[in-house]
Amino acid sequence: MRVLGIDPGTRRLGYGLIEDGDDGLHADDYGCLKFQSSLPIEERLYQIHSHLMNMIAMFSPDEIAIEEPFMGQGASQYVGPTLAVGQAQAAVLIAAVSNGVPVFRYSPAQVKASVADHGNATKEQVQTMVMLTLSLPEEPADYDTSDALAIALCHLRQRELANLIEHDVDVSR
Repeated sequence: MRVLGIDPGTRRLGYGLIEDGDDGLHADDYGCLKFQSSLPIEERLYQIHSHLMNMIAMFSPDEIAIEEPFMGQGASQYVGPTLAVGQAQAAVLIAAVSNGVPVFRYSPAQVKASVADHGNATKEQVQTMVMLTLSLPEEPADYDTSDALAIALCHLRQRELANLIEHDVDVSR
């Protein structure tokens, strides 16, 4: 099973490809795509779509896991960044559907709880757990990258849990 985790953004987009094979979990490729903020949003979205189409062609992921946009509490919260994340997410979703790759969405709290055992984990805690879980030789260069790996790990853990539940249901019949 190859899962491509995506931490969407219109200025920075983290990605992480994890393979769950017979010999365990491996981070096959990961990084952060950076887009110039001076470019119009439609050009950045086109670049995101193009990069994702290339990644899907190169990596052949079985599934894609992506983080849902999150808007903080409070009526005065600025919604611009949340909308931009949603737009980046849409570009990823279109690339995935264009290639027939199933997409699974997770909230930031789900990802944190799955990887660091609590939904209020800090970026540093998530990065540390990603490094330990995947036995990375060094920490990823930025939080966008470690978040993308965490999203892929979250998906693999959710799949494992679903398989256990399904197996348990089959056994009880």
